[in-house]
Amino acid sequence: MIRMILTHGLLFLAPFIGYAIWLYIGNKARKDKRFRDGPIAWLTISGLALVILSFSLLAYFSNSPEGSQYQPAQVIDGKFVPGGYK
Repeated sequence: MIRMILTHGLLFLAPFIGYAIWLYIGNKARKDKRFRDGPIAWLTISGLALVILSFSLLAYFSNSPEGSQYQPAQVIDGKFVPGGYK
């Protein structure tokens, strides 16, 4: 669960990180005030769009067969039985 939260958190922050790198590399932030203020609304919308896209791709490409139920891994009589869909 933590992996999913970190993955989607980084996807949300990707436009902000990209913008910060672009400002750091270029000199535009020092010359023009509108670059210093930052397009926070557009960065937020693009970050949310990335997260929504990743959720929809995750749902589409998950390999659980329709109508099946997941059985977790178990130890039966000292032997490990891996989990799966049944």
